[in-house]
Amino acid sequence: MSRFIQTLATLLLLAVPALSCHRQDDPVRPADPRSISFPEPEVYLSGEAGGFDVQVEANFAYRISIDAGWVTADGGTPARPHFLAEANPYGSDRSCKIRFTDVDDRYYFKEITVIQSAPEIVLSSISIVDKNATAETKALLANLWTVADKGWMFGHHDDLWYGRYWYNEPGGSDTKAVCGDFPAVFSVDFAEIMHKGAATQENQIRRRVILEARERGEVIIACAHLDNPKTGKDAWDNSSKEVVKEILTAGSATRTKFLGWLDNLADFMNNLKDARGRQVPVILRIFHEHTQGWSWWGSSCTGDSEFIELWHLTVTYLRDTKGVHSLLYAVSPQMDGQYSSPKDRIRYRWPGDDWVDFIGMDCYHGSNNNAFKSNLKALESVSKEKRKPCGVTEDGIESFTQSDYWTRFVVTPTEGCRISMVTMWRNKYVGNNENDKHYYSVYPGHPSEDDFRAMYALDRSLFSADLPPMYEMPEGFEVK
Repeated sequence: MSRFIQTLATLLLLAVPALSCHRQDDPVRPADPRSISFPEPEVYLSGEAGGFDVQVEANFAYRISIDAGWVTADGGTPARPHFLAEANPYGSDRSCKIRFTDVDDRYYFKEITVIQSAPEIVLSSISIVDKNATAETKALLANLWTVADKGWMFGHHDDLWYGRYWYNEPGGSDTKAVCGDFPAVFSVDFAEIMHKGAATQENQIRRRVILEARERGEVIIACAHLDNPKTGKDAWDNSSKEVVKEILTAGSATRTKFLGWLDNLADFMNNLKDARGRQVPVILRIFHEHTQGWSWWGSSCTGDSEFIELWHLTVTYLRDTKGVHSLLYAVSPQMDGQYSSPKDRIRYRWPGDDWVDFIGMDCYHGSNNNAFKSNLKALESVSKEKRKPCGVTEDGIESFTQSDYWTRFVVTPTEGCRISMVTMWRNKYVGNNENDKHYYSVYPGHPSEDDFRAMYALDRSLFSADLPPMYEMPEGFEVK
């Protein structure tokens, strides 16, 4: 055996007794008597603010610490300490840990996890006449409601088609020529489309300017000065009280003609598509100004039940029979004067909450701000009661000359009113005929130009460039 191996063996023999002696001298550590446990390993909370308890089973005194500021200790007992949680402001769950530490030994602790869910999103909702309406149509209705929180949209009838001194010029607008921006609302008449179909030259222009407005994200609203389907005369022919009766009579010639007009409208709407191939939503003011007596559908020619049945027939035929799902249906009574019960006039021959999407009113009140203000407050009140957006669908003074017209007769009376729009009637194309004074809004050279620009500069007057995405559903909203 080599000397190295002999030395190694000797060392190992000497080490064994020493190791044996060390194990015998090492004291046995006693078991830790402390105990703490939680029957539930985690605590789950809703997203709302509130209090909660934690059940604790512990045989020693402990102190509490929390690693988040949204939970605080709030008394209780050692076996059931109480805590307060703040509401969760975030869109996702959050968590924190509550630590229970031995008061005599800061290194001894156990933790429990508290998990608070995201707050439940309570969607603001609004009802729609057409439950199968396109997504863009539903979004438009929702935005007509929410935009009133920001201000009112300025509108003008036929503004994109012609002005006082121009006709059918792409990009034309009396409004834009004065303030540099297009109206937020483009108003148009669908009567000629319903009478003659979409193929006429004028209706092709209507189609073009509607699509231009849609591409900029503007709102399109349409009335219809329909001819008298019984007599063949214009919409102002109120010579017969039998027109609506005949429309409601199956098989009558008047009904056949009227349904043919609805067929033309349905064909136009179902083929009216934007650059992305999606149908363009339109607010339809069918049978507008029904409170007055000038038309064959107005108060002098129909009874209450007849008008309501005519409304239901029209909506049902377009929506259900013809499959038009890009229309919102608006009532628009004429509200020119001061009334003892303006809310009753707004609700005159009300078709029913399930048959109306938008509440408008046509106001040719002249310079009577008291009448306008009274009617605006009544409109706002009915809008809130029925939870339907509202606005002024026609307004203006023919051939007005006041240099302060806009701030005096539009801005002042609308102050504090929750409405979605104020839409002026048209500026007729007159060329060089200065004797024709049929205009209701501003145009280059009018004495109210500066005042119009002052109105335009206000935060609550909304023009095309001010609009939110009107065809996208606003956050936290649903239409049903």
